[in-house]
Amino acid sequence: MRPGDRVATLLPDGAAPAVLAHAVPRLGATLVPLNVRLSAPELAWQLGDATPGVLVAGARTAALAEEAARDAPHVRVLAWDRLDYAAPAPGVPLRLAHDPDAVLAILYTSGTTGRPKGAMLTVGNFWWSAVGSALNLGARADDRWLACLPLFHVGGLSIVLRAAVFGFAALVHDGFDAAAVNRAIDDDGVTIVSVVAVMLERMLDARRDAAGRDRPYPPSLRCVLLGGGPAPRPLLERCAALGVPVVQTYGLTETCSQVATLAPEDALPRLGAAGRALYPNALRVVDDDGRDAAPGAAGAILVRGPVVTAGYWARPDATARAIVDGWLHTGDVGRLDADGYLYVLDRRDDLVVTGGENVYPAEVEAALLADARVAEAAVVGVPDATWGQRVVAVVRLADDAPNAAGEDVAAALRAGCRARLAGYKVPREVRVVATPLPRTAAGKLRRAAVREALRAPPGSDATP
Repeated sequence: MRPGDRVATLLPDGAAPAVLAHAVPRLGATLVPLNVRLSAPELAWQLGDATPGVLVAGARTAALAEEAARDAPHVRVLAWDRLDYAAPAPGVPLRLAHDPDAVLAILYTSGTTGRPKGAMLTVGNFWWSAVGSALNLGARADDRWLACLPLFHVGGLSIVLRAAVFGFAALVHDGFDAAAVNRAIDDDGVTIVSVVAVMLERMLDARRDAAGRDRPYPPSLRCVLLGGGPAPRPLLERCAALGVPVVQTYGLTETCSQVATLAPEDALPRLGAAGRALYPNALRVVDDDGRDAAPGAAGAILVRGPVVTAGYWARPDATARAIVDGWLHTGDVGRLDADGYLYVLDRRDDLVVTGGENVYPAEVEAALLADARVAEAAVVGVPDATWGQRVVAVVRLADDAPNAAGEDVAAALRAGCRARLAGYKVPREVRVVATPLPRTAAGKLRRAAVREALRAPPGSDATP
């Protein structure tokens, strides 16, 4: 690989993606971590978009990688366990100092059009993300930060890079297992762990004894960094009662993970807040006219600073829409109090956040509409006590739709989605309705109306 080339990875969590996160930038190349939960067609689209020279796969992902790269002749699939650690080829410099504007990684994030966009994250983005985190949470020589988030997400990848910047240890788990995380905290000296709400709840449940009592965590655990969307207040109150040092954070792929985080001393007094902007970044909440919203008023969240992405790979149009006059328009809704603390009210208008994973309705709707029987489809998120939200689809079948006797149409549509999409994107429930779905005068689907109808009492006129 040469400087400027792209190296894609399709690897389960563990040593391999952590090693490559450091090895690839040392060649001046760009890392493209791909989500192992995606289907082959989804991965094939990203390979065609990023045009990497190689795709590194593991034993568990080799077959998926070969299928995804079948129609991408520019991609050579390499087996991780067959790579060696030889010195760089002659003429390929090993980079120990990096241009802060060099693109270290391209991470794909879905958009409202249903097509993913590759956020270009630079060396400088990761550097300033590490600096802001350290100034807020501290960085101690004896810290051990547990990475049990996927390393193909920015929340996991940033841990292994942040650890190198400040010289503390990153402990990398192969996936998330609540009991294993608890053992690592108890026995392996973990001082910081990054999780989303459903993970934290499972960790707490796994510590309950036979009598139903919660077993406390050791004082060596100084921070549980909680991201992935607004946290349920009962969970925060449960942690507060147990003395679990939860620190809420707000960030997104385009801001290289954290952009606002509570300080540890604010965790209890500011319960429910996502913190203030991390140095040297800035936050705004604006109204529909683009003016700063009054303290406590809801509005669109804007971010500016050195953690903001350099833009979307090969998408100058999307970059121009997202970053205006230096401000990233996140599409998220929140409010700032008089002291500058951010409260995130909701994720993007139609985004579904289920178990910390982002699901965009347009992508799931496209999978449903691929079935010739479906005339219309609307996908929304509804509250879920375990996952934060669950994916629900409402569909109207075509008047001439063929239907085999006794066939469960909803189950068949879910099976069709499962063949095309990652498992977490498949609707947990499909409701078939006879009436047209609500739309604006311009014909745009009104997903908010669908969400409200799903929340209506059973039997009411609004219920789908």
